[in-house]
Amino acid sequence: MSDFDDQQKQWLQGFVSGIEARKAADKLAGRTAGAPAPTPIGPDALQYAAQDRAIAAGGKLVAEETAKRARHPLDRWDEVVARAEVGQFPKGADVLLTKYHGLFYVAPAQNSYMCRLRIPNGILNAWQMRGLADAADSFGGGYADVTTRANLQIREIAAQHGVDLLLAVQDLGLTARGSGADNIRNITGSPTAGIDPQELLDTRSLCRAMHHYILNHREMYGLPRKFNIAFDGGGRVPVLEDTNDVGFVAADVTGGAGFEPGIYFHLQLGGITGHLDFAFGTGILLKPEECVTVAGAVVRAFAVHGDRTNRLKARLKYVIDRMGRDAFLKEVEKEYGSALRRAAGADVRPRVLADKGGHIGVHGQKQPGLNYLGLVLPVGRLTSEQMRGLAEISERFGSGTLRLTVWQNLLISDVADRDVGICIAAINALGLGIEASAIRRGLVACTGNAGCKFAASNTKGHALKLADYLEARVAVDTPVNIHLTGCHHSCAQHYVGDIGLLAAKVDRGEDSVEGYHVYIGGGAASTAEQAMARDYAQSVAFDDLPALLERLLAAYLVHRQAPTESFFEFCRRHEIARLHELADAAPVRALAA
Repeated sequence: MSDFDDQQKQWLQGFVSGIEARKAADKLAGRTAGAPAPTPIGPDALQYAAQDRAIAAGGKLVAEETAKRARHPLDRWDEVVARAEVGQFPKGADVLLTKYHGLFYVAPAQNSYMCRLRIPNGILNAWQMRGLADAADSFGGGYADVTTRANLQIREIAAQHGVDLLLAVQDLGLTARGSGADNIRNITGSPTAGIDPQELLDTRSLCRAMHHYILNHREMYGLPRKFNIAFDGGGRVPVLEDTNDVGFVAADVTGGAGFEPGIYFHLQLGGITGHLDFAFGTGILLKPEECVTVAGAVVRAFAVHGDRTNRLKARLKYVIDRMGRDAFLKEVEKEYGSALRRAAGADVRPRVLADKGGHIGVHGQKQPGLNYLGLVLPVGRLTSEQMRGLAEISERFGSGTLRLTVWQNLLISDVADRDVGICIAAINALGLGIEASAIRRGLVACTGNAGCKFAASNTKGHALKLADYLEARVAVDTPVNIHLTGCHHSCAQHYVGDIGLLAAKVDRGEDSVEGYHVYIGGGAASTAEQAMARDYAQSVAFDDLPALLERLLAAYLVHRQAPTESFFEFCRRHEIARLHELADAAPVRALAA
């Protein structure tokens, strides 16, 4: 080293020593490769232990699990802030990891973030709605979308404003933490909780408790895929609890062997309609105060046994299919710490069914002289001006409470009898209303390719065009739900719609156009119409879709057994081939408006 000065020699010696130390460490790692890994400890132990077992069994972690293992996504706040400071969006695995903070980079559909919130039971205050409108104007596109989980999404957020939007949300007492990726999504409950004459139990406190349980238990963020939880209090507006991974359904127990009379909850597990499964009844009855802790035990059992090597098989349904129902319930009891109460021997009153149209129009509350008003939102979208207007209306004529539903609309509650008329007039002045056709009131559409990279068609735009076309031609007088979803993720739950439309690219000559696969006769249990929709037509170009649905609905009106027979009942009464025959022969011109 005679050609180097003393400082250079010192640096070079340190550099060589570092190389030798790394070599020694690599040799040590090689010698101990067969030894068991240290037992994970701390709040992330469930996730890391599950990953270790998958590797030990010869599996290979999917890229998402590897990214989460490198450093927990909730520990990456500084990275989120740093990207905002330089106006950069995430790339690669960071796109998934950033969703843990509630920011979704939705390119190539839009070169921007979407922020999805967490609003337990879908209920927020007027001042929160007003604040979200301000945030949407300042940092987003000036609008918000109501989701099928009774939630709100704000879109068109620039890279430099992602953190600004998150902080604005938190200043309102709300959060976006864990609203996407491999986490528990927004907790849904009966939207008429506390005001419904037929409800068995007010779900608001349970949804709130579940919400904060998730926020304050780090292991709830160590899941192999997303997870949904819903509480149905027996109210008038359906919650679609049977489409969730965990569904709690209120039950009035009048007695029976070993049962004190009171309100309990049936425990349902494994719903995932995009994979053609409703939640099954476990035969377990829980007291309300037991539900949140049991849900936590279910989530932990899922985290322990969920598939970390195949994203397509990483939902709860597949864990239960693989293990068997009884074996999985034993794992839940193990996590819970004791056996769960079986329903055998309980005397349970029949439930009062939910109303398919209960989320629209004026409905009396259990509080004398008060009403809730269900608004029709065009495919769930609200401008910031409408958001502020609804906040003001809810304060002036109600209690300042706004209630979102899984049907992509909202309710304004606590409106006095004397104020119903003027309240409706104020709603109409915003370009909204509380009445709609039987077609439009059941219209549900996911974001579509205008804002989601997975979607194959413009679902929201097509939904509105379909409603315009069908309203003008078919005099449907009973509720018909049409669900449009843009991809196999089934965010709009096409399999539980009277008519379900799954977007697809349809070949037309050498080109492809936007179109849909058509499914009919679906429904969910809370309306006594639980069934997966059946395949009616494949790869229908959107240009041909309105006329196809016109003929189908016309056939229903002509051939239903009575004016009270629902479209669901009509579809289930006939084979698909016969429905095609009836539709082909339908006198659509005679029914034209």
